[in-house]
Amino acid sequence: MAKHRSRYRLVGLDGQPHPVLDAPYDTLELALADASDWCTGQGSRCSMGQHGIAVEVRTDSGSWRTIDYPVSCLSRSSAMAG
Repeated sequence: MAKHRSRYRLVGLDGQPHPVLDAPYDTLELALADASDWCTGQGSRCSMGQHGIAVEVRTDSGSWRTIDYPVSCLSRSSAMAG
């Protein structure tokens, strides 16, 4: 039996695929790095509803589960500092 390889994705706080960062990521670190870069760059000009990001992982059953909320994407003060 082949081992399931986890895949990650970035979603908005509404649970929908992120409008800019809608891509599969092979590692959690890559997903978090892209989220942080976006939130302190282009995303810093967005409203909080558009700015917030969650990281999801695909489970063995094929569904998605939220596992993290990058801090830089949840705080307006962190976004303004970047």
